[in-house]
Amino acid sequence: MRILVTGAAGFMGSHLVDYLIKQEKHEIFAVDDLSGGYTDNVNPKAYFTMLDLRNRKKTEKYVSEVKPELLYYLAADASEGRSQFTPISSTERNYLAYMYTFIPCIKYGLKKVVVTSSMSVYGAQKPPFSERLAKKPEDIYGIVKAAMEDATEILSKVHNFNYTIVRPHNVYGPKQNLADPYRNVIAIFINCILNNKHFYIYGDGNQKRAFTYIDDFTPYFVQTGFKDSCNGEIINIGPKEEYTINELAEVVLDVFFPTGNIPKHLKPRYLPMRPQEVKEAYCTNDKAVNLLGYKTTVPFREGIKKMIAWAKSVGPKKFKYLEYGVELATKDLPKTWSDKLI
Repeated sequence: MRILVTGAAGFMGSHLVDYLIKQEKHEIFAVDDLSGGYTDNVNPKAYFTMLDLRNRKKTEKYVSEVKPELLYYLAADASEGRSQFTPISSTERNYLAYMYTFIPCIKYGLKKVVVTSSMSVYGAQKPPFSERLAKKPEDIYGIVKAAMEDATEILSKVHNFNYTIVRPHNVYGPKQNLADPYRNVIAIFINCILNNKHFYIYGDGNQKRAFTYIDDFTPYFVQTGFKDSCNGEIINIGPKEEYTINELAEVVLDVFFPTGNIPKHLKPRYLPMRPQEVKEAYCTNDKAVNLLGYKTTVPFREGIKKMIAWAKSVGPKKFKYLEYGVELATKDLPKTWSDKLI
C-alpha cells in the first residue's frame, strides 16, 4: 500500500513512520515543512519531501505523483492556547493545509484517511469526554479541528472513501519538540529545568489532564488505518487516569531531584490562567479498548522518567518563539510569550 504521512518530521508523525517502516509491507511517503519538526526524526527508509502544505499548487502536484491509498494526517500547528492570538495561522496551518492535501488525495484514489483531531473539540463540557458528546470548542484550535472532522465526514459520504478520526490524550515522549514555548507542557517543564530555569504554571495548577506516553499511542493509531471496524468512527486514544498540572510538576521535579533537594530558583511560579483554557479535559477510552484492544503499558511516572532520560541525552534546547510574533498581541497575551520568560 502507498501510505502518506504528513507532519512526518514531528513528534507523533516520526514515531508513526518508524512503526510503519518496521512492518516492511508498504511504501511510506513522508512530508513536513520543518516548522516544528526535524529531519533527524525522519526514518531514512521513508520517501521524505520537505513541503509546506499551505502551498496549494505544490501540494496538489506532490499528491498527484504519490497517489496515496492511505493518508495519516498529523501535520498541525497544535498550539491550542496560542490559537486565540494566532487565529489566522491556526486556520491556515490546520484546516486549509488539510484541505489542500486531502482534496487532491481524494481525486487521485484515496481509500482511507486517518485524521488526527484533538480533545479540544469537546470544549468545557463535563469530563470524562465521550465520543458521543457534541463538539463545543472553546478556542480557535478546537474550532478548526472540529471543521476538519466535519469536512471529512461530509466528503466521505459524497466521494466514497473511508475515514477514522482520532482524538489523542496529550501524547508525550522522546522526539517531542523541546524548543516550543507555546505547547506540550511536559516538554516545556523538562526543557526549563535542563536550562536551569524555573517553569510557569497558569492559574492555580489544578487543571486536570490525561497524558499518553508515545508507545501507548502509536500502535493503536496505526491500527485505525487498517481495521475495517474503525471505519467511520471517532476514537479517543489514551488512558483514563487524569492528573493536575501541579501533580505533573511534582513528578517532573521529583524525577530530576529524587532526594527532594529542589533548588529554590527552579520551583515553579504561577501566572494568570490563559484565556479560554479549559479547566478539566480528559476522556473515556472505552471505544479504544473495544475496537483496538487499548491498554496502558507505561505508567505516568515511568513515562516521565523515560522522557527526561531522553531529554538529558539530547541536551537543553533554546526556546524558539515565533519570528514575527503573534497576530493579536493584546493585553491578554500570556507574559511567558510576550516577555519571553522561558
